[in-house]
Amino acid sequence: MTRTLIVIDMQRAFDDFDFWGASTNPACEKNVAALIEAWTASGEPIVVVRHDSTSARSPLHPDNPGNALVDAVAAVDPALFVRKNVNSAFYGDVDLHAWLGSRGISELVVCGIQTNMCVETTARMAGNLGYAVTVALDATRTFDLTADVAGLGTVTRTADELMATTALDLQAGGFAKIATTESLVG
Repeated sequence: MTRTLIVIDMQRAFDDFDFWGASTNPACEKNVAALIEAWTASGEPIVVVRHDSTSARSPLHPDNPGNALVDAVAAVDPALFVRKNVNSAFYGDVDLHAWLGSRGISELVVCGIQTNMCVETTARMAGNLGYAVTVALDATRTFDLTADVAGLGTVTRTADELMATTALDLQAGGFAKIATTESLVG
């Protein structure tokens, strides 16, 4: 096999909209489950990534219940499990790049949470490392974002805008191809 599915940060904490704010794409978890089912049926490897925040106040901290994976992902027996505390899955407790290389894997399909954070960072790094990367955009989701930015003032983007921008940046920038779950499992 030269292709693997990378499932990023599908954790219960992201269901806490009081903490994260408004989200988009409620079909994300269903689509991730469909990808997992297709990969399992084909015998292709699945990599599961979990974000273990170093901040005790974060719902993603290992001591908090939100750190747990959602059911569809928790049920997977992954070929590799990566714990990380930064945005990229390539900077986890397992050397993902070395693991992929040792197995001759050159094609990655990436899904999970958050579209414009860990999914995008992992996809960009994978593209820079020479992998053929596809992001299953409808198997990702993110949250509205607001920040005070020097020179710009207060900048606000909706989750839908952030997903579209991530898709544009990844595809137009040559980091990854954007696909739908149906096109990958159909």
